[in-house]
Order: sequence, then C-alpha cells, then structure tokens
Amino acid sequence: MNSTLHTIIIDDDPHALESLEQWLFLADIQVQAFTNARDALAVINADFPGVVISDIRMPGMDGMDLLRTVDKRIPVILITGHGGIAQAVEAMKLGAYDFIEKPYKPDRLVDMVHRACEQRRVSLALAPQQPNADGDALANVLIGQSDAMQHLRQQIHSLARVNADVIVFGETGTGKEKVARSLHDLSIRRDHPFVAINVAAVPENLLESELFGHEAGSFTGAVKSQAGILESANKGTLFLDEIESMPMSFQIKLLRVLQEREVTRVGSRKSTPLNVRIISATKEDLRKAATAGHFREDLYYRLMVADIHLPPLRERPGDIPLLFGHFMREAGTANDLPVPDLSYEDLVALELHDWPGNVRELRHTAERYLLTHSFNDISVQELLQLGSTNRLAPSSEEGSLSARLEQVEKALLSAELAHHKGSIKEVMEVLDLPRRTLNQKMQKYGLRREDFV
Repeated sequence: MNSTLHTIIIDDDPHALESLEQWLFLADIQVQAFTNARDALAVINADFPGVVISDIRMPGMDGMDLLRTVDKRIPVILITGHGGIAQAVEAMKLGAYDFIEKPYKPDRLVDMVHRACEQRRVSLALAPQQPNADGDALANVLIGQSDAMQHLRQQIHSLARVNADVIVFGETGTGKEKVARSLHDLSIRRDHPFVAINVAAVPENLLESELFGHEAGSFTGAVKSQAGILESANKGTLFLDEIESMPMSFQIKLLRVLQEREVTRVGSRKSTPLNVRIISATKEDLRKAATAGHFREDLYYRLMVADIHLPPLRERPGDIPLLFGHFMREAGTANDLPVPDLSYEDLVALELHDWPGNVRELRHTAERYLLTHSFNDISVQELLQLGSTNRLAPSSEEGSLSARLEQVEKALLSAELAHHKGSIKEVMEVLDLPRRTLNQKMQKYGLRREDFV
C-alpha cells in the first residue's frame, strides 16, 4: 500500500502558510502549498491521493467555496481564526472532513491529517476500476492494476489470436478457468462452444466415455449412443481443469487423439475429425511431474505449445483492496444490501493476509463481510500475533488507536523486509517511502536489515 501522505495546503497569509508547511514537512507529510484556492484546484482532481487543508477566509474563492467544488471523496480540513459553531456545522454539512480553529496545536492537526489520509487511502483502494482507456474489456474480467495482471492481460490478448494449445499454471483459486474462458472469448472460436471439464471430478472408469463418447451397447448401461466432450467442443475450445490428476493409463489415449486430431467413440471403429483448441489447467509443475514419472512427458509437450502462469494473490497485494471492493459491490447488488465502509486497519489486515485460497477465498471473505461486517478469521490482531511470519509479537492486544496503528505499521514493515530479504531499495519502492523516512521508522521499531537477510 502506498504510505506517502499527500497534502495540499491553501492560505492567503504567506507566514501562516510557511509555518504550516514546515510543521507538515517535519512530520514526513508531502506538501504542496498555494496562496489561493483557484490555483490549487488545478491539481485537485478526483484521483488526488491525499488531503486538502484550507483556510476559510480568503479573497476570491474562500474555503467554503472550495469545499463545494472539490470531489466529495477527498477529505478537506478547514482552518479559521473566526469560526464558530454555526460555521462548523455548515462546513460539516457540506462534507468537510474536519474543522479546526486557530490557534491550534500542530500535533493535533498532524494527527487529523494522518486519519484523513488513511480514510482517503481506503476510498481509493476500494474504488471501482475505471474502464480501460483503450477499451480493453479484459480489464473488467481479470481485475487488477499490478504489473503481473497487466502482463497477464497482454499475454492473453497475444495468445487469443493463435490456435496454439495452452497450459495455464496457477494455485487453487487464482482464476484458471476465467483465463481459459477469456482466451476463448477473444479468439476466432468465440462463436463456437467452450466446454469445461474437471478431470479430477470424473471417475477413472468413466473418463474415456466422457471425453470420447460411446456407442449404444458398448458397455453395461450404455443404452444409446452419446457424443463425448471432445466432439461437443468441436470448432471451439476444450478446457481440461486439473489435468495433473489424469490417470497415466488414459494419458496415452488422449495423446493419440491430440496427435491425430480425431476421436473414436468407445465401441466404434469410426473416427471423427477434430478441430478443437485444448486449454489445460494445473496447480502442479507438470515438467517436474513428468521427470518424477507422474505425468507423461510426451503429453506435456503436446499440451504445452504455450503456457500462462497466474500470480497468487499474495504476490500482488496492491490488487487486493480493488478486488475486495469489486466483490463487495457485486454481493451488495445481488443481495440488495448497502456496501459497508472499511477502516484503514481492515485494509491493512486484507493486504497482510496470505490468502491461501487466492481470489476465490477473497470473494467469499468479501461476501461474508457484506453480511456480517466481520472478517471472522482475518483480523489485525491475528496478523500482529504471527510472530513467525512477521517477526513481531505485540506486547498487548489492547491500546489506543494510535498505538495499534503503530503495531500495524511495524507488522507491515516487517512483512515487506522479510519478503524482500532485507532489500532496503525494494522496500522503499514498494511502500513509496523516502530512504530517510524508512530508516527512521526501522529505528523506531527496532527493525534491523540484517535480521531479514
């Protein structure tokens, strides 16, 4: 998660502006300063990732006018030396995040900025993904803005244009069938069948009949002829999920069909020509399985004209809030329920969780959160107690919000240092932290680079 705090400050008094800018800078908050509101509006767009702090009484556009103009999702903190209850109430009705009167304690304003930035991060992270500028509909199917997902979508577009068979590698729940369906929908076969079968779900004695079909009387119970799945997928795409579970005895039969591109039903001598694209999916490394003798090497090379590797969710944590928000909105629409707000702590908990079930687990968690407003088995305190994973054990489960957020920050820093094996440069890039700020935070929490190498 991007942890840089962005703030725009506006005050027509240059001395007050300079003083506020210095206080925020010392608090490691990135600042852009303006002496009038109209100039500031040029950089406050709907995607602005931070907070606006503005004096109320200014010539031209004042703070209240500014508040009416900026995107309502951007937190605006108003400062005035002439305030009162009536003005504060009006500001809050207009959507101000908070209202503070001069003179104020700088530390109070800094805390206010921290909380407002956390709220802004949550709203940005959970916001719906904008339609792709180049009209790429695939971005609405395979959701994510990480480099891994952008590369995946480019790879699918490239492979969809050819008829090569493909193996899709990925852990459980990463969306292998969705990738296969996307390859089909973007191909010249899109107007023909897409047929999916989970190989592991078919009993071994029925696998040949299911895939190849059978003639009436070919075995007990075969009262009429039936086309197999391969014939049903002719001119289209056949998706073979969990291909690694296919019995060795059947693999040679499938290999022959793929080599000859024709299929013979059980109990028949007549072959039917096949024009079908095979997309296989596996959660195992088939090359290693072939070396170990668990999968035919010749079948592996026949199936793997091209391959696609799906990243697990834990390797693209920046996509987690985006997906979680998408799944909550889907579930909210389906159940006619309002989508609840998430706290910053909730967001950190989502990103720190390992997600062994990947996108499927995330979807179920989002649906559960919509109904119960609880993660149940995913919580900040649980994550903070994972000393073996985060190299951290909190001193107490209680404490103020500030203390608990410090624990979360320490857990996040520890997790990233562990993941990147102590590489300061990589942690700086991932968390978008200046070197000085990262060093200060590591010193504050007693984190040493050498402990993570």
